[in-house]
Amino acid sequence: MQGAFPVKVFGFQFAPIRHRKDENQAIVEQMLADTSPPPGSFVVLPEMFDSSWTFDVDAATAGDSPGWAARVAQRFQIHLQIGFGRRVSRAPGATNATVIAHPDGRLGAVYEKMHPFGFTEEPRHYAAGTRLVLDQVGPFTIAPTICYDLRFPELYRHAALAGANLITVIASWPTLRIAHWRAMLISRAIENQAFVVGVNRVGADPNHQYGGESLIISPLGEILADSGSKPAVISADIDPRTTSDWRTTFPALEDHRPDLLEPIPEAEFGVEP
Repeated sequence: MQGAFPVKVFGFQFAPIRHRKDENQAIVEQMLADTSPPPGSFVVLPEMFDSSWTFDVDAATAGDSPGWAARVAQRFQIHLQIGFGRRVSRAPGATNATVIAHPDGRLGAVYEKMHPFGFTEEPRHYAAGTRLVLDQVGPFTIAPTICYDLRFPELYRHAALAGANLITVIASWPTLRIAHWRAMLISRAIENQAFVVGVNRVGADPNHQYGGESLIISPLGEILADSGSKPAVISADIDPRTTSDWRTTFPALEDHRPDLLEPIPEAEFGVEP
């Protein structure tokens, strides 16, 4: 694979302080100083990392989180993925979003969570995203996604077919369903023959206890790093040739049926003509 080289990826698992953006940003900056990621590393933070996951749209969208990320990425010479609340013109006026800031201070395309969590009031406060987003980190084509998106595998198949070889899932995933989180992250890696980096938070808010268990997973489903349930930094060196070699050796994606991503006709129940 021409131009391929390993990239060091990190996941920062911590407990955001509810609605305290400055303090949470300071926590991340201290974690970066303590970790000293090599230049060119890819650092991934949890969903709404600096406000915590919240239905208080004013708190989630206050300040300029992407601007902060751009400055920090440039200062540490890293690629930095954040989760944040974003004001938009369509109803109800905001989205749950993520973006990657790059070492030159440039921001990539913003991805907006396509599946607001309908089990809660999230859809009343945050509009669903409308498009898949890809970004580039060194030799990796990244497909960023957010939390509840993980339950919808068709999104990840579209990403793999569009060229993604690294999928990120940033989350505020509760302890109550943490076994689902682990199982689905591994499944998304295996079925799409891609690296998966899942970064969850820990701690609690007034309604939920969060389970952590951030993972870095290979295209073969191997767990390369596992945070457990406490604040932690996970890391792994990942090589895009692992993805390309596995997709060549075991070319399951070539047997994909693109017609099955179209609307499925009514099922036939074996009634005799």
